[in-house]
Amino acid sequence: MENQIPMAMATEIERGTKTQEDQWRVESQVFQIYNLFQGIPPNSQFAILELQRDKHIEYLTKGFKQLGRSFTVLDANRPWLCYWMLHSIALLRDCVDDKLENDCIDFLSRCQDPKGGYGGGPGQMPHLATTYAAVNSLITLGGHRSLSSINRWAHSMLLTCTLVLLVIKYDFSFLMYSRRTFYDFLLRMKERSGGFRMHDGGEVDVRACYTAISAASVLNILDDELTQNVGDYIVSCQTYEGGIAGEPGSEAHGGYTFCGLAAMILINEVHRLDLPALINWVVFRQGIECGFQGRTNKLVDGCYSFWQGGVAALIQRLQLIVNDQMGLSNILECDCSTDSDYDSINSDISADEQSLEGTSSHVNEMCQIREEAAGQPNTSHLADVNNVGYNFIKGHVHMKPLFNNMALQQYILLCSQEEGGFRDKPGKSRDHYHTCYCLSGLSVSQYSCTKDVGSPPLPQDVLGPYSNLLERVHPLYNVVLDRYYEANEFFKANSL
Repeated sequence: MENQIPMAMATEIERGTKTQEDQWRVESQVFQIYNLFQGIPPNSQFAILELQRDKHIEYLTKGFKQLGRSFTVLDANRPWLCYWMLHSIALLRDCVDDKLENDCIDFLSRCQDPKGGYGGGPGQMPHLATTYAAVNSLITLGGHRSLSSINRWAHSMLLTCTLVLLVIKYDFSFLMYSRRTFYDFLLRMKERSGGFRMHDGGEVDVRACYTAISAASVLNILDDELTQNVGDYIVSCQTYEGGIAGEPGSEAHGGYTFCGLAAMILINEVHRLDLPALINWVVFRQGIECGFQGRTNKLVDGCYSFWQGGVAALIQRLQLIVNDQMGLSNILECDCSTDSDYDSINSDISADEQSLEGTSSHVNEMCQIREEAAGQPNTSHLADVNNVGYNFIKGHVHMKPLFNNMALQQYILLCSQEEGGFRDKPGKSRDHYHTCYCLSGLSVSQYSCTKDVGSPPLPQDVLGPYSNLLERVHPLYNVVLDRYYEANEFFKANSL
């Protein structure tokens, strides 16, 4: 009798907590999809794994023309809608037509503030998040008109006409002047602590640091004044778990971890983070559902395919620093496996170990190479921080993926993909945000075993037909790589 559990307590144990019940429900939905997939013939499996490219493009293009009334809540986020749709279309190896391109450029120009930065819509106050989204949108569109439009400045119709004449006569000199106003906006958002405010009177967090640093870097206006003490602020946000929080004392989070890590790379201070601890945190965010969660004990979410997958992709290029912090100087991983570690079609998806095969164990497979390996961030403060993004992506990768890349592709294609668009998880509805970051994560995953930026993935590293292959992204900025190269060349040719 004394060993018996009271009935009320037994019922509670059987039911579980709200968190447990939510997790069990999601696992059940995901495994039901996987079990159905396992039960169909192999040739049909291949068809189900196909990326519905045309339907996704149709869904995204339609979003530019008409959005439902529910989207009124995103009135202050319209540059984000542009970015999510434009970037997704670019990842799918397509582009918008000339009229839509010009309409986007004109609209984003109306979102600009005379004193620099972009608001969430015409006439709204400038905000670092929408500034980042607008800059990335214009870079994704590409071309002289789009890139030279960034932060045009005009107070009146008379001044507008005058500035148009200046552009015609002096062309890039006006561009340099307008980028100065952009720089001044970023500087106004800077705090003594090293953090940035999202807007005048707004919150200070790691997200603001990243959006400011990323925009300044890609526009070639990053300097010591903008980067001063930023590293101190971000280091103070790394938690005991190893991930990075939005602000000191908060919980580690996938989105903030990406923002913090990327910003630290861009300012040449990534060596100040505890990278082994960060690795230990991020590899355990990929669960038995095969996708990523954003925080400990949270549900899987398709958007973290990029936020967490992007963190892993960045760390792959930091091997010298990681090895130094682990006491393994001059030792790097021999190469990235040419054989996929995860055979999605023939695997037993119910086995937890197989779902997570090839994560943190990859860090220990090492071989001797030269310390001068390309692509390592220069930790000297004398280095030109505006070259970091270009040098970083051009480096050679020696470290295997820190996550199961084939498992992640399986989650995205089977659990997040809909007939046009992507969703968070089974049971949720598609939206443009998750479409953007599921596709971004899918791209990162497909290219995670390539050693050089110019090398395409092997067919065995792309789940489903090879036609599923997306454009490659620059993992520091999350823009399509070819568009980054164009912008990098454009702004370096017209430096302030």
